[in-house]
Amino acid sequence: MNGDPQIGTSANRANTLQIPSVGIEETGELSPSLISAINNLAIDNSDDESSDDQVELDEDPVDTSRDERPAYAFDESTATLSQPVGPAEHLRAIVINRPTAQMISVFRLQKTREQMSEKEVTDFVMNPVPQGQKVLCKIIRSKDGFGKFYPQYELYIEDISENGEETRTFLLAARKRKKSKSSHYIITTDKLDVAVSSKNIVGKVRSNFLGTAFAIYSKGRNPFKRESESSNLPVREELGAVVYDPNILGFKGPRKMTVLLIGMTRNGERPEFRPETDAQTLIGKFKNGDHRDILVLHNKSPQWNEETQSYVLNFNGRVTLASVKNFQIVHDNDLDYIIMQFGRVEEDTFTMDFMYPMCPLQAFAIALTSFDAKLACE
Repeated sequence: MNGDPQIGTSANRANTLQIPSVGIEETGELSPSLISAINNLAIDNSDDESSDDQVELDEDPVDTSRDERPAYAFDESTATLSQPVGPAEHLRAIVINRPTAQMISVFRLQKTREQMSEKEVTDFVMNPVPQGQKVLCKIIRSKDGFGKFYPQYELYIEDISENGEETRTFLLAARKRKKSKSSHYIITTDKLDVAVSSKNIVGKVRSNFLGTAFAIYSKGRNPFKRESESSNLPVREELGAVVYDPNILGFKGPRKMTVLLIGMTRNGERPEFRPETDAQTLIGKFKNGDHRDILVLHNKSPQWNEETQSYVLNFNGRVTLASVKNFQIVHDNDLDYIIMQFGRVEEDTFTMDFMYPMCPLQAFAIALTSFDAKLACE
């Protein structure tokens, strides 16, 4: 069986892609291999800031004037944060109530990138997209020469006019750090072909050794490093986590993803979630069976198509090349509301579309985890 599936041959082939059927389960329960892997999800933060990179996270104070969100209140079963927290009753996870298809519109930036201040850019990438709007994006991968071992990625927002003309606006860039014990990406609002300022780094993605679990962070102090205790940076915010179900038999096929996000408030805001112990992290809570206040999302299972005799996913023409990396993220309570989808359109070009409750930084970081090599997932 080939590593990547073939494009469907039905009349709807522009919208659907065949998916290999190996390893697909019809139930929504955790597979035994994932349950086993959950016990091995530790993410090593000891080499969080290595000296080999030209860009380092500096000690400049973080502008928190945009942050008027309530802080997540950790209950008594875990260590309590020292900072003030908002009322716990405001922080229950809310079931996603999606708008009808007729109400969903394509998001468009109201300013050009040149007209936006750096604070406006940071606010936009950190906050959930407005409900009822879909953000269309392209990701361009660069892996020329020696850099193929440390590829770089640039995220652009697409604006497609009624006559089909496409314009792109640069938003974020990411690159893999060198000499790290595990996969480690930095995400910045600077293009990577110019000098990157550490002040414009907005997030990071870290994996465990096997590449089966990833944590997504904002810029901030790492609470797991003693030497960072004297830093004037606030504790970093955990924005999400991704767990891949290891394929211990080595079959090629669609990879199973579990995406963990902190639940939204009733006002549609994401509370500040700044864990300071392993047990408080999203993966720690997930591992311990504590799903309170967590949105647990999964990649959508493909459906059987009698005409093509294959499993297919409908990407509505936004994905044109078949790949095991292609995915759609949904909540189990509403499989028709595609919170995020990602897939290949050219060798090094990919589409990434997302909606509420994700923010651009979360969606881009989740896409980066799909690019990363998984020792036990392929």
